[in-house]
Order: sequence, then C-alpha cells, then structure tokens
Amino acid sequence: MSSKKILIVSNGFFPEISPRSFRATELAKELVRKGHEVTVCTHFRDGLEAFAVQHNFRLIDLGKLTWPKPVVKGSGVELLARRAVARFSSLLLEYPTVQLIPLIKKALKNEKGYDALISIAVPYPIHWGVAKIWSKKNPIAKVWIADCGDPYMGQENDTFKPPFYFGFVEKNFCRKADFITVPTQNSIGGYYPEFHNKIKVIPQGFRFEDVTLFDGQLNPEKIIFGYAGMFIPGRRDPSEFLTYLNSLDETCKFEFHLYTTTPQFVEPYVAASNGRIVIQPIVPREKLLFELSKMHFVVNFENVGQKQTPSKLIDYLIIDKPVLSVTFGSLQRDIFEEFLNGNFEHKMTLPNKDNYRIENVASRFIDLIP
Repeated sequence: MSSKKILIVSNGFFPEISPRSFRATELAKELVRKGHEVTVCTHFRDGLEAFAVQHNFRLIDLGKLTWPKPVVKGSGVELLARRAVARFSSLLLEYPTVQLIPLIKKALKNEKGYDALISIAVPYPIHWGVAKIWSKKNPIAKVWIADCGDPYMGQENDTFKPPFYFGFVEKNFCRKADFITVPTQNSIGGYYPEFHNKIKVIPQGFRFEDVTLFDGQLNPEKIIFGYAGMFIPGRRDPSEFLTYLNSLDETCKFEFHLYTTTPQFVEPYVAASNGRIVIQPIVPREKLLFELSKMHFVVNFENVGQKQTPSKLIDYLIIDKPVLSVTFGSLQRDIFEEFLNGNFEHKMTLPNKDNYRIENVASRFIDLIP
C-alpha cells in the first residue's frame, strides 16, 4: 500500500494520561511504523516535541485553552454554588472546551493536501471545530474520519442529558464527516439513525509488546485486587461494593487498590477499611499495568446501558487477569466470595485480544482512506 499523508487532531495526546490520549498517541506511532506521513495537531506539552522527533511525526500547535475554568473551592453554600456553576457551564455551554472550535479553525486554516484527517473526541468540540473549517471549497483532506469514544447526545452514564440544541451541532459534524468510528458495535445506538451508514467499529488499540508485566509469585498472605478508572454516582458507582467490603470480618484478608481521578467518591470508605481499601496515586499507563499484573484479579464497575464500554477492559485483557463485574444495585456477594477464595469460574467474559492490537486497529483506519 502506498504511503498516506494523515492529519490527526486531538485534544488529548502524550504525555497526558487518558483513554483518548492513548488512542491518538498509539495511532500516530503505529501509522508512522507502517510507513505513513503523520502530522498531529494538539496542545503542546512538556516533552511532546522530543517525543515527536523520536517517533518521526510532525506537530501543529493547537494552542492552549485559556478561558478560565470555574474554580470549585470553599465550603457550605459557597462550595455548592461553585459546583453548580462548574457543572452547568459545562452542561449548558460545553465550557471551557468549546474554545477548541476557534483554536482548531486557526490551527488548520493553512492545512491542505492530506489523504485523511482523523479527529479524535472526547471532548466533542474537537469534531465541532473541524466541522467549522471543513467544506468542499476547503478540502483539508480527501476523507474526514471522526473518531468517537463515548456518545455525546446518546450517552447513558452522565447524571444529565445534553441540552437539545447540541443535537443540531452533532448532526452538523455527522453530515460533514465521511466516516464516524466508534469502539464497539453497541456504541452505534448512541448516534442518530440517519448516520448509521457512516459508522465503522474500530476499537481502542495498543502495542502489547510495549507492556511489561509482573511474572513473580502473587501475594500468598492475602487476596489483592484492584480497579483503575473514574466513578459516576448512581451509575459506575462503587458505594454498595465498598460498604460490603467494610462489613466483612477483619479475619478476611484482602487489599483493594484504587487508581482513580475521582477519589472523592471513595474517600469516605477508606478510613473505615482499616487499610484494606487503598487509594493509589495516578501513574503512567505502563506502570499501572505492571501494578495491576501483581494482583489476583481486577474489578469492573458496570456502566448503565450498553452504548458506553469502559476502555479499562482492554487493559484488563492485556494483563490477562480474571475480571469481577460489579453492577450497582445488584451486588452478587456469593460470586465475590468465590473470587476471594481463588475461584474465578464466574469471571467476566472478554473479547479476543487480537481485536485490540494496534497493528490491526491502524490498518482498519487505513482501509477507510481512498
């Protein structure tokens, strides 16, 4: 196959630690390995320029998000008011990430001649910004691929649904994009039916050879298990499970390690656990996978509905550990007790590993380019 000239536009990129950053970074690296000419438009970060030289791709500076974020601090009424301002400015206005629209327009105004433009959301203003500059008179690339993580208008796991007027914005970018890529077949239901013919399923991808796993003996004195990801009250909610853990007799020897960007939802349970529930600092993905590989099993807190699939399940696949699936409101204590006793008969069934090899994922993107 001939070399393609590809532009990737993403808010998240190395060294940021997030699923969308991993998506963009791994894809850029693999496309270069396959012999393609890659340009990445993203925010400049410490170490990024050296990383681009190391992996042989060109950079375009997306610029910084300078609009001030609402500050959540204080106590009592002041704290509640600040939280409300932060929450509803994001919900009603997509503030401050809506600033990506003019930033993208400025960054891409002189770009043209690409075989493909791949825009990667979240946040969705990445797609909205590309749609603002994309036109038949200004063909930046032969084909535009809008890559999506969780759905926007069709999401199921936020407390509030996006306001109706963002539906017009979503339909606008869906009309202009040649393809919309989503991580799972179930994700398709999160998008307007008139665009289903444009949707292609391309899962998250990683280079398995880059991952170092623990190959020593697991702790024989106690069962150690872990979770990596964020929490959502009432949905991806750990409260029922943690309450149960804290009710177990002290003779039950275990440690539950949590790597999360939302520690506020689990902190009340840590103090009562007598050291059996541990919040760990956020670490780079390679370090995280090594630490999880030291454990007897890992935990997945289920989303509501089927349209959103946690990317952590791919990490769990790579480390090849049994997965305990926990659904808020339907805790299966007997299955958890089986796991504590080393019986993983009822572990979560995961898909084929090869689906998530970055070599295969990158090829599926290339197949969309004429």
